[in-house]
Amino acid sequence: MNGTRGFTRRGLLRAGAGVGGAALAAQLAPGIPGPYRIGETPAWAASAAGEKAFPEWSRFARLADATFDEDADPTREMKPVITALKAQNVNVIELDTILSHWLTEAEFTEHLVKIKEFVTLAHAAGIRVVMYYPSLEVISLGGEKGRSFYKDGDGKAWVQRSLDGKPNVFYGSLVVWVDPGDESCWVSPNSPWRDFYLGRVKRLAGTGLDALWPDVPIYFDGALSWCDASTWAADAFKADTGLALPPKDDFTSPPFRRYVEWRHRNLNQWQLDIAAAGRSVNPDMVTFIETVSMDYKYATTIGLDGAYLRKAEGVSHVWEVDILGLYDGMRHATATDWTCLISMYKYARAASGTKPAWAFSYGWKADDASLVMAELLAAGCNPYEVKSPFKDVTTDKAMRTRMYAFVAANQEKLYDATPAATVGVYHSSASRDFVSPSPGTGMFANAKVPTGVKDWWSGGSPEESCVEQQWLGEFRGTVKALVYAHIPFSIVTSPGITAADLAGYRVLMLPNLQAVSGDEAEVLRGFVDGGGVVVITGPAPTGLDATGTARAEYALADVLGFRKADGPPASKVNRYGSGTCWYLRDLVGKKYLATTDQGSANQLLAPVTAAVTPAVTLTGDHRIHLEVGRLGDDTVVQLVNFSGFGDAPGAFRIAPASCTVSLELPAGRQVRSATVSSPDVPSPAPQPVTWRVTGTTAAFTLTVAQYSLLTITTG
Repeated sequence: MNGTRGFTRRGLLRAGAGVGGAALAAQLAPGIPGPYRIGETPAWAASAAGEKAFPEWSRFARLADATFDEDADPTREMKPVITALKAQNVNVIELDTILSHWLTEAEFTEHLVKIKEFVTLAHAAGIRVVMYYPSLEVISLGGEKGRSFYKDGDGKAWVQRSLDGKPNVFYGSLVVWVDPGDESCWVSPNSPWRDFYLGRVKRLAGTGLDALWPDVPIYFDGALSWCDASTWAADAFKADTGLALPPKDDFTSPPFRRYVEWRHRNLNQWQLDIAAAGRSVNPDMVTFIETVSMDYKYATTIGLDGAYLRKAEGVSHVWEVDILGLYDGMRHATATDWTCLISMYKYARAASGTKPAWAFSYGWKADDASLVMAELLAAGCNPYEVKSPFKDVTTDKAMRTRMYAFVAANQEKLYDATPAATVGVYHSSASRDFVSPSPGTGMFANAKVPTGVKDWWSGGSPEESCVEQQWLGEFRGTVKALVYAHIPFSIVTSPGITAADLAGYRVLMLPNLQAVSGDEAEVLRGFVDGGGVVVITGPAPTGLDATGTARAEYALADVLGFRKADGPPASKVNRYGSGTCWYLRDLVGKKYLATTDQGSANQLLAPVTAAVTPAVTLTGDHRIHLEVGRLGDDTVVQLVNFSGFGDAPGAFRIAPASCTVSLELPAGRQVRSATVSSPDVPSPAPQPVTWRVTGTTAAFTLTVAQYSLLTITTG
């Protein structure tokens, strides 16, 4: 969001805002471990017990925004807002007031009293409060012509600077959250701002807040590219790497590539320090960082890589998952765009580790908003429902109330069920950064602006499409192939990957994996040696190190079964230890992303179908997204239907689709009951579902409008 209350940071990602099968299966070697049944509890899911748990309330959060004016009366103005949100089944309020603004010490101290009053009222109503506080942006109201933080405060000394020395400050209209005439100044996290901000965080922690919501800690690229190159950053970079800052952006330059990676770690430390500051005063207070960079390339340009926080204690994310149209939502999406959205939400869930993953649920009208939220819920995220591009407005009050009632009624199934996926898709941060750098972010697939639509995500620039991105296109195409094949999967994020993170997976997809560290390669090697199956694609598999420098030899040459000097074969199946490596030179995922040709999908998924026999399968339209989890004796099946969308954008429509879910029953067990719940109807109460049993397979046929949650109890 912003400094002008009510607006989110939508628009940040606009183009110009920043820098500029079957045959293969036949090759399966004898002795490869036999099929693995989905439904066995993955070991990685149990690893959460070793981490300090986040508070229970945060795991079941249903969020909405609230605010108040500086002179608001608690009884007449604060309490009615809290009461209204509670009636909409909101149980966590994101409080957004004037902390975006340049405040004097006296103004900040006075405002703390108001915050405490609001927190007291919300707690009395049984609602938790998380405080929004921009972490690196300071807005001066009227600052273009009047006094401002940059001109008259410490901004000029503390500001982020581009590689050529320009200050990261701008005035009005560039972004939706800064009004004309106001000043936005982005400060360096390595400057004295660090102590100033952390001091204020500690004081906020003393008001009784349940959590802090620092807004996007980024090197903002709306006005300038490749910040921060201030003296503060230069000194920190040299102290950490021994290098001087690079003079310009040049991905052929090793120092620049080191700078790109360093920015991720530098911002990660800033987030850790914020969380630690709050907990030093209130040990029960947790931190949720608003994170606008997802699985696509925007993390490279702004520095913020959310996956770096995956294992950190006391701090998680509010993921700002974007949509296609600022004033249109997902109403002109293609089916492929929906798989991109699925990829983003599943990345969010993965990058948050075992901690809660809060996420924006944007919409323009009730029907597109509810379908977006359905995908959010299926991924395992907690919804923060808002109307794009605003932050303090619901898309539709009745829709929010109904959807949140459904979430409340099914929260254990949504957030406590263990994912049944034994297929993982590896998201490589280093490959995202350094494989074939090119313009564009790759947020969605369809970059062409539909007729009559304004503020389209790409601005109409073709290079923005993920179809045009070498690494991301392969990653997103792999996700699309799995979604369309109804194969449950999880995303696995790369920084800090360990053997424990891969325990329980049978197959690990490694799309266009080129840039890897030595430690990372060793973990992947151990996975295959221990019996795992990997599927690696692309022309230079593990041919780069973690900062994009070409290796003399592939890091996984032994696993691949060929060396650089041999030249990559068109395809190869290689046994290594107790496992298998499947290799495809072509970017078949990227091709599938663009064309949805079954041949590419068959090539990509042949190793998966050879190694994994799902316990739950789906017969129906490929545009029904399947997720499967286990909770005690229950198999929890989530179905999200986006079959109303085709290969080209068209008018938004809900297209109810019939499908059959089949469950392979373990020996000695039978179906005891089956129910379906859905937010598409007025009541979230579960309704009985009939089934038929053929041999050891139970089949359940149902019709899905947008979202259905099927619960099958066996005994």
